[in-house]
Amino acid sequence: MAFGSSERAEERRHEAQEASFAPDTHRPWHAHSRAYLLAAVGFMGIFLFGYDTGLGGGVIALPSFAKDFHISGTKTYVASLQGNIVAILQGGAFFGAIFGAPLEDYLGRKWSLMVGCWIFILGAILQTVASSSLGLVYGGRFTSGFGVGLMSMVCPTYASEIAPKEIRGRITGMFQVIVVIGVAFSYWINYGVTFMNPSRGAIQWRIPIGFQFVPVGFMVMLLPLLKESPRWLATKHKDELALKNLAWIRKLPASDPAVQFEFAEIVAAIREEEAATKGASWREIGAKGNPIRFIIAFTVFTLQQWSGQNSISYYAPTIFQSIGLKGAKTGLLASGVYGIVKIVATGIFILFGVDRFGRKKPLLTGIALMSLFLWIVGAIFNTHIPDAAATTVPPASIGMAVCIYLFVIPYCFSVGPLPWVICSEIFSNRTRHYGLMTAAATQWAWNFGVTKATPLMVIKMPNGGIFFFFAAINIISFILTFFFLPETSGTSLEAMDIIFGSVTKEEREAEIARRAGAIEKAFDDEEKGVSSHVEHHDSKV
Repeated sequence: MAFGSSERAEERRHEAQEASFAPDTHRPWHAHSRAYLLAAVGFMGIFLFGYDTGLGGGVIALPSFAKDFHISGTKTYVASLQGNIVAILQGGAFFGAIFGAPLEDYLGRKWSLMVGCWIFILGAILQTVASSSLGLVYGGRFTSGFGVGLMSMVCPTYASEIAPKEIRGRITGMFQVIVVIGVAFSYWINYGVTFMNPSRGAIQWRIPIGFQFVPVGFMVMLLPLLKESPRWLATKHKDELALKNLAWIRKLPASDPAVQFEFAEIVAAIREEEAATKGASWREIGAKGNPIRFIIAFTVFTLQQWSGQNSISYYAPTIFQSIGLKGAKTGLLASGVYGIVKIVATGIFILFGVDRFGRKKPLLTGIALMSLFLWIVGAIFNTHIPDAAATTVPPASIGMAVCIYLFVIPYCFSVGPLPWVICSEIFSNRTRHYGLMTAAATQWAWNFGVTKATPLMVIKMPNGGIFFFFAAINIISFILTFFFLPETSGTSLEAMDIIFGSVTKEEREAEIARRAGAIEKAFDDEEKGVSSHVEHHDSKV
């Protein structure tokens, strides 16, 4: 990342924070209640992301599913088939993320989410009605994945655009909290249906699949109430509605100086980008200071997906059985506990840590601890190989399970939420949809690869080899983060241009002052017009 010295990078960050004319006030939480509420509605789509992430690995572990769809054969064949069932969702999500960028640029954030919901519903229907043919399962998983992928790039875009800068990390970081809540729901529902009488047959695996209709149904009902992103409206030159929506979200009148200056900063950045690229937003991808942002998005999500967590998350029942926790029910129970640990750890960090400690320091700390615990799991596995014939759970297996739980805690305050936070805030207003498309598509593409590879890696890399592999990846991640990632916390979205060298502090300040003056003059003229009308009316009386 070509930022020169770390001192220069920090200097640019301070310049970016100083360039905003908007007052840097810390209002009470209830002053931001509308931003939280709007983000919560949008993030219901991310619950689906998390739920479907954990759903596949748990459902295919159910004996009723294996029986109904005739899943049998050699261990390698079954592992490959399981990989196909889980990974087809990621394949659909990859294409959904790519399709989402032009769609949300055209329709806006709000109605793009609605399109994603209905595509997801179609896929859920196909999965639920499947009986004995995997064709409908594959088709349904791919279609639902398309909808999830679309929403996965629109939701963080919307959340970052409505969030005040002082709590932006908390709001955009809720993305990961909702993901892990969705994953945990899938784990516990899968665990719950294992207590059903086997004679119930297909209903056992249809319940977890059918549950998908509950959150998506609520989302479809609530989306019409959403306010469109002021920043998207400003890119379409709908300035009056953009200012109105911004004021509503901030719970302040449109004439308030804080709202006027924030809006002036938004418009100034957008008009600068338009002037530099002659109004064609696709050209801005290669504009000064932008290519490095796309490289960051690709890199942070590549490293996230190969950190090891996704392999454990998707195939948690299989992973826990492989380290000696016997039986499908035991594996699903261990997975459920794993999901609860993720919710608690992620929630605590997002609520109390992300806007206090920034982005880079938690990333470095988390990556180092993740690598450490993976090395420990691999070492224990290598020296205490689980006995397939054992009737009780050996202490070494319990130790490995504990280390896996400890591994996920630093993941939850680093590699889990922060790539979404970083990618939601580093892009300019007119490239954000392309930037989040790159981030989401990278995430889903590697998601597909990791998901497909994991069952075979468990077989082909025995004696803890898979844990050593991911531990080594995290060492590489630590080095790249330390040397090449800038700190972005506490900076407005528009001021990111200064951090990445697209404009200078002086250029941006001059443009903001000009826009703020124009907005203030418009309000003054409006007030004078009202006053003149009243005086004219009084003279008649």
